[in-house]
Amino acid sequence: MTDSSNRYPRLTKSFKGTYPFKIGTTSFIYPDYFIPNVKMLGPYLDEIELLLFESDSLDALLSRSVRAELVQLSENLNLTYNIHLPTDISISDPDPKKQQRAVDILMRVIDQTADLSPSTCTLHVPYTEISFEEDTIRGWLDGVCNHLETLLARGIAPEKLAIETLDYPIEIFARIIEKLNTAVCLDVGHLMVHGYDIHSIFNTYSESTSIIHLHGVDNRKDHLALDQLSETLLRRIISILKNFTGTLSLEVFCFEDLNISLKILERFWNSEQERE
Repeated sequence: MTDSSNRYPRLTKSFKGTYPFKIGTTSFIYPDYFIPNVKMLGPYLDEIELLLFESDSLDALLSRSVRAELVQLSENLNLTYNIHLPTDISISDPDPKKQQRAVDILMRVIDQTADLSPSTCTLHVPYTEISFEEDTIRGWLDGVCNHLETLLARGIAPEKLAIETLDYPIEIFARIIEKLNTAVCLDVGHLMVHGYDIHSIFNTYSESTSIIHLHGVDNRKDHLALDQLSETLLRRIISILKNFTGTLSLEVFCFEDLNISLKILERFWNSEQERE
């Protein structure tokens, strides 16, 4: 595979060790594969979120040679990884056969990425029911938790499996976390889109939150640069981050949005530090 990274713009400043949390971003900042993205981003950031969104691409993305090079880059660049598990399969799919297929694929991904020593493996668990009646919720939860227990039995520690906040009521999400003691991936953008009080939710799940996804939101469109957020929201986010020691992933998907977001985060962080 040809390394074409010299065609792409680079960050001009390292943010390694800048914050009490690890600062990272996704493996699709440049329109290229994992290795070029890691080589370009690794000298400047603490962690890379390896995106495994599409299950039919796993064999190429997770080949033995790619994993070996990622391990070497981690050592050379003082870099860690977190894994975003596939999103085109679901353990909560209405079709039981598709549920089982999802479990099988997720177990394979967890096994294959173990040598990368990921800080977390983030999982989407969509709510697929059309009703929020208690009996319906309970049936959905039973199925989801059974599948999650299968994944945990495979050997991944509960604190390494981070369930991401999505678009359904946080009260349902909470019941998964309470039952299995898994970690939380707090997607601040998703919470803002759906009108949640991010400060209150962080306080509730601060001890369980291992990773935060941060991105801008505008008119219910998310995964934008942080310049789309108001100063009030940005200051509230900084107040949360002061008490966070996990991984903050700027979940954007192009260089311009990452560059803008890093500068805004730095500016608001420094501004709050000066106020104290």
